[in-house]
Amino acid sequence: MAGKIIADTIETGAGADISTSYVVNGSAKAWVNFTQISTQTVRDSFNISSITDVSSGRTFPISYTSNMSDGNYVGSLYQNAVTGTGYINFDNQYVGGFGSKTTSSFGERSYGSSGDIDSNAVELIIQGDLA
Repeated sequence: MAGKIIADTIETGAGADISTSYVVNGSAKAWVNFTQISTQTVRDSFNISSITDVSSGRTFPISYTSNMSDGNYVGSLYQNAVTGTGYINFDNQYVGGFGSKTTSSFGERSYGSSGDIDSNAVELIIQGDLA
């Protein structure tokens, strides 16, 4: 039998009340861990329906299963946020250049000291409001 729980607050073991809005708003709305080496392969994900390899170090679109409410992933505390990391064994590796952000997808760029480069692991977390 399916059901639903309706609550405005949650009480911690120490007796402190926490508004459920902190839990809902502070939880990751999507995340993905994938490799760009050889063939892009998703290791694990949540709320990500697909990724597309564009070129070395570039992935677009990374599409959501459930859309975000707007395309403002980076900005004020109350907007959506995208964070990510990447690494490669032989180069200083960075993940950045989140671009082409829409409510349904975003792009990612991995680069090192020699330019765009495929990463062994790209790990992205998306926070904000779902549509």
